[in-house]
Amino acid sequence: MTVTELISKVFLPISLAIIMLGMGMGLMPSDFTRIVKYPKAILIGLTNQFILLPIIGFSLAVSFDLNPTTAVGLIILASCPGGVVSNLITRVCKGNIALSVTLTAIASVLSIITIPFILSFAIEYFGKGTDLIINLPILDTIVQIMIIVVIPISTGMLILRLKPHFAKRMKKPMHFASIFIFVLVFIAVIISNLSLIGNALMEVGFVTLILNIITMGVSYLVSKLLKLNIENTISITIESGIQNGALAFVIATSILNNIEMAIPTVAYTIWMFLTGGLLMWQLGKCPNTSLKQVNEANPNHVD
Repeated sequence: MTVTELISKVFLPISLAIIMLGMGMGLMPSDFTRIVKYPKAILIGLTNQFILLPIIGFSLAVSFDLNPTTAVGLIILASCPGGVVSNLITRVCKGNIALSVTLTAIASVLSIITIPFILSFAIEYFGKGTDLIINLPILDTIVQIMIIVVIPISTGMLILRLKPHFAKRMKKPMHFASIFIFVLVFIAVIISNLSLIGNALMEVGFVTLILNIITMGVSYLVSKLLKLNIENTISITIESGIQNGALAFVIATSILNNIEMAIPTVAYTIWMFLTGGLLMWQLGKCPNTSLKQVNEANPNHVD
């Protein structure tokens, strides 16, 4: 096993699992049952995540005539759930943090089923008539995603239940340490494949920017048209546009063994932090009273 393979097949999945463990240490069963409190908002958020985003990604891949490998990489990204970063951005933007956490938690669990089927379709569609040959055993893929996502989240929740003080004390240090480790490993993979990534980024950079803007824009409009309040609208907009890039990167490099498929994720990660930063800059300056006034000015909104 080469150094690059060791990094992508061992250290990347481990670092993602640690991130998910830290996420689980901040979740409670109520984060999964909150659908009773926000049924409409959660349904809209999940529809955006699992239906709207893959459709937009697929449409852009076809419209821009991306090469099969890059096209599948774009669908990998579009099929992933929101990540823990979306919760942090939502908090700064004064969105509904409870809704954001619930959407992240539910989408992360559901994604173990949706991702393999979406990817299977994308590989078959874009690989038809080309030399792109990728085997994607659906059951094996579900098991692998479960190992690096669902089991660490469940373990983190168990730790929170059994050792609440320890979990709360370790949540932030673990979160920052795991992200730091992941970034280092991520950079190592990029550097070792720099010649391949340079030209491909030019091909897919603009497409991923459009994906980010359209997804967030449509999510915002749908939420407003369906009369959600401003806090829920903010949460759904951010949750739809801030993807779990770590999971997408691991799927491309560790499960599908293709660094080129991770390139759309690299580009998208840059854009989503820029757009997320702009939202934090604009909405973070708004006092909570301003958001309350917006809700009061729209009496037909739905909580």
